[in-house]
Amino acid sequence: MINKALLKQISSYKQKKFRDEDQVFVVEGEKMIKELVASDFEVVCICANEEWINNNTSIAKNHKIYQASPTELERISNLKTPDKVLAVVKQKSISLSFNQKKSEEYKNRLTLVLDDIKNPGNLGTIIRLASWFGIKDIICSKESVECYNPKVVQASMGAIFHTNINYTDIYSILQAVPKDFNVYGAVLNGGNNIYKEKLDNRGMIVIGNESLGISPKILRTINKPITIPTFSSQREVESLNASMATAIILSEFKRREI
Repeated sequence: MINKALLKQISSYKQKKFRDEDQVFVVEGEKMIKELVASDFEVVCICANEEWINNNTSIAKNHKIYQASPTELERISNLKTPDKVLAVVKQKSISLSFNQKKSEEYKNRLTLVLDDIKNPGNLGTIIRLASWFGIKDIICSKESVECYNPKVVQASMGAIFHTNINYTDIYSILQAVPKDFNVYGAVLNGGNNIYKEKLDNRGMIVIGNESLGISPKILRTINKPITIPTFSSQREVESLNASMATAIILSEFKRREI
C-alpha cells in the first residue's frame, strides 16, 4: 500500500524543480505504461488500483508496485480524470556534442531541431510525429519547454519512450555542421515552396517558436529555407501552429522517399 510520504513526494513532481531534483518524471494511463515497460527507461515505481494490479501481474512482478485508492491516485495525478495507473520514471541524461563522428551520423538522416518551442501540447505532438515518420532524434533549444512536462508526456502518446531528445545550444550545433550539410528552416515568408523544392532525406529541419518563428540568430545558419504556401483566397489567414507545420513538412519529406 502507498504511504503518505510517498504520496507527497510523487505529488511534488507536478513541479519542474522537484522533477529536476530527483531526475524523474511521471507517466499516466494503461497504454502509456505498456509503452513504458517495453522501452529502456528505468521505472522507479508504479502506483495503481487493485484492478489494474490484478490484471497486469506480469508487469507487477517485475516492478516496485504500490496499491493506491482512487482518492490517492487523484491526489498524485496530473489528469482531470485520473487513470488506473501511474508510474514514476527516471529521466535520461543525454549530453550532445557535435564532433566529426557525430556530424557524419546526423548527416545521413533527418533530425528535427526545435527553436524555442514553448507549448507543451505542440512539443508532445511533434515528438509523436517524429516517431510516426521515423525521425529518431530531436534537438531542442535550452529555452524550449521541458520534454518531461506532464502535458508533453501525455501528448506524445508514448512516443517519448522511443525518441532521442536533447537540450543544448542549438546555435553552436548548427554552426558546427559542415558547409555541405542540409539545414532546412521552416519560415512563414521568403522560403522556397516546399512542394517545388528539392528535398533530401538527410540533414536537419529547424522548426521555430509558435509566435516568433525561427530566431534571427538561428536563421543565419539555415541554407535551405522552406515555406508551406497557403492556398486560401483570404487576405489574412491564421498561420499554422508548430506541430501542424511539422506534420506537413515531415510528410512531404517522407513522400519523396517513396
